[in-house]
Formats: sequence, structure tokens, C-alpha cells
Amino acid sequence: MIRELAKGLGATFKVLFRKRETISYPEHKKPRSARFRGRHELRLYSDGTEMCIGCELCQVACPANAITVYPAENDPKNPHSPGERYAYRYEVNMLRCIFCGLCEEACPTDCLHLTQEFELANFSRDSLIYGKDRLLAKGPSEFTIPKNVYPEFEGRKAEK
Repeated sequence: MIRELAKGLGATFKVLFRKRETISYPEHKKPRSARFRGRHELRLYSDGTEMCIGCELCQVACPANAITVYPAENDPKNPHSPGERYAYRYEVNMLRCIFCGLCEEACPTDCLHLTQEFELANFSRDSLIYGKDRLLAKGPSEFTIPKNVYPEFEGRKAEK
């Protein structure tokens, strides 16, 4: 009995005097893997138009039915995205999302991106249904509208 007690205390003392690996969490976050999939983000083209064309492929690919896309016809005078349609309403239910990345792979325009952001906790269920207001990127990306796919948008500046 004393031998087992001494063995347990030996293991405790071995760990007790090690250098602690503590990080200041809110200021310094632990780096994530490059393949980590976090919060969803809808990218914008460099001119400010939305990359999402409302094709609904992400909605079809989602195994958890967490994505809802309602497409609408694009106004030629004031287009939201290149092409004939755009996502009038785009919602992601973060409570249902399993962060598998299939929606990101299914997107033909690479507009949907799963970021490195992982702090998604909230107090109500309704606030965890992200709409376009929370999903759109803060600023335009380096992507430009493909010229061979949408020739009518060449040289056009966004009117936002």
C-alpha cells in the first residue's frame, strides 16, 4: 500500500514542477490547423458584388440540411451578383451545421468559405441562424469576375 502511494506521489511531483504551458486566451488564441473548418463566410468580388449566384448546390450538398437558399432574378440595371440569379436570402443554421465542408466543395463560384473562426457560442437559438447580414465578408476579396463566363460584367463597378 505504501509503495503504491509513493508511486502515485512520484508521478504527481514529476508533473508538479514542469513549466506550465499557459496562454492568455482572449488576447492570444491557439493556432488552428490549416484544414480547420469554422464559421461560414460568403465572399465578395473585388468590385463589391456578391460571388453567390443562388445555385442552391450548397443547400443540396449539406447532409444536415443546415443551409437555406432562396434565389431571385438579378436586376440587370443594379445586379447583386454576376449572372441571371443571386441569393435573395441565404441562411445557415449553425446549430445543425456539422462543419463537414461539403457545402464549400459544392460551390461552383468559391463564394462559400469556412473560416478559422470558432467562437460561435450565444444565448439564444435564433441568434445562431446566420443570415446574409452576418455571413457576407467584411470586405471584398482578391477574386475578380471571370471574363469568359460573364462577359457583360467586364469593366463594371459596383453601385452600392
